[in-house]
Amino acid sequence: MEGIVDTVVLVAIAVVGAALARRLGFVAPLVLLVAGLGLSYLPGFPEAHLEPELVLIGILPPLLYVAALQTSVPAFRGALRPILLLAVGLVLLTAFVIGFAVHWLLPEVPLAACVALGAIVAPPDAVSATAIARRVGLPRRVVTILEGESLLNDATALVMVRVSVGALAGLAVGFWEIAGEVALKAGGGVLLGMIAAVSAAKLHKWIEDPLLDDAVSLLTPFVVVIVAEELGASSVVAVVIAGLYLGHRIPYLLSATSRLQMDAVWRLTTFLLEGVVFLLVGLQLRTVVEHIETDMVTTVQVTSLVFGLLVLIRFLWMYPATYLARLIPRIRNRESRPPFSVPTVIAWAGMRGVVTLAAAQTLPEPNRDGVPDYPRDLFIFIAFAVIVLTLLVQGTTLPTLARRLGVREDNSAQDALAEAGVQHAAGRAALEALEEHADGAPESVVDRLRGLVESRSNNAWERLGSQRQETPSAAYGRLRREMISAERHVFKIARNEGRIPEEVLVRAQRELDLEESQLRRSEE
Repeated sequence: MEGIVDTVVLVAIAVVGAALARRLGFVAPLVLLVAGLGLSYLPGFPEAHLEPELVLIGILPPLLYVAALQTSVPAFRGALRPILLLAVGLVLLTAFVIGFAVHWLLPEVPLAACVALGAIVAPPDAVSATAIARRVGLPRRVVTILEGESLLNDATALVMVRVSVGALAGLAVGFWEIAGEVALKAGGGVLLGMIAAVSAAKLHKWIEDPLLDDAVSLLTPFVVVIVAEELGASSVVAVVIAGLYLGHRIPYLLSATSRLQMDAVWRLTTFLLEGVVFLLVGLQLRTVVEHIETDMVTTVQVTSLVFGLLVLIRFLWMYPATYLARLIPRIRNRESRPPFSVPTVIAWAGMRGVVTLAAAQTLPEPNRDGVPDYPRDLFIFIAFAVIVLTLLVQGTTLPTLARRLGVREDNSAQDALAEAGVQHAAGRAALEALEEHADGAPESVVDRLRGLVESRSNNAWERLGSQRQETPSAAYGRLRREMISAERHVFKIARNEGRIPEEVLVRAQRELDLEESQLRRSEE
């Protein structure tokens, strides 16, 4: 019972913290992290401890899966080169540079342990970076690169951590062994992800109940991860591949009701998971600090070195990776040369989060199972400190930096033009289908449907018009919402007076809610 109460309290605090962050315009992970740190000093507040298995199997998979579901596969494919350069090349470079630097500062610590630390802090987090990128209005290609990097860099980092820990325990690890393990895990992850995606797609196609669709979608990332761990494949790669495949095919697999309901379920799930994780990071920080046995001067030196190198390496990587590649004619002809400000913003978007938290706690205990002595508690503290510092320094300043450098993209006119053209073609197809199947239908119904098609087509073209005055579709939405509110009030009064049963109110309210939801979505 006590555990249930603690969980409810944590979720409630995460919800309040996220609401406060939105009200103040701050990044929610940062507010929750600070809130957790403050609560950890309250007398009697329960201590928190996140097991690495819970994060790697219970929290990370659904977050990655949802991010993959929402990622545009054509856009991801078009940005694959910069994504791989960041997700693989930069992660490996960061792990080794930080490993050698920490080993130089602490020569008594085995190099393998230092490289493991480098791999732990190397991958940026998807949650905070993409949330800020979308809020600021960064160019779509920038958002795609940040999303793609965060989807794939976790696999590179976790494999590097595992290899480094093996070397620390005295296992002979050579280049070809590392390359073979990476290829085996990544290849197995791709194969397993495709098998899982095809299987889940067949289930979705066969299922007609929206609730069962939700259940299958919620179970998919966990099943994929459990099977991947049992088979020794990369669970991260498997989940990402499954999410990309299913996200691309969702319009063909699910009914409209299932898509709307599933979107709401995943929004709530990710909101709660992200909030609780960052709150727990803050709650654990005090305990982590208290367990450090290294002197304060050394702790500050190593932490400052790691944080400084993380920022510096990402900047030093971004500019050559962006501009040297365009010396190749094939790439130069396919990709335009971005302004200097674009790689600068991407370089600054390096906030760390969930993976760094989980990977740090997988470090083995020293002086056990062949593992030599090394400052494990110091390394865990550095991982936590990096999460806090990157969220505090980079997370709070990224919006300002993007605005100052002018890295923003207004696609509203371009999107409206494209939507209007496609809507016109869709309207013609709809009218053809109407004429084909209208035999025997009342003429009033056919005329009403023709009017609906014309209205949607007109709404799409209206978005190309002036933004300073209320368009007919905006006026329609505003007035129809007022009408719905009045209708809903009448039904509530009738229920309260006993003139209709509760079931009638629920049915009418659901129809009104769906219409109002559709109106609001069309205005977003």
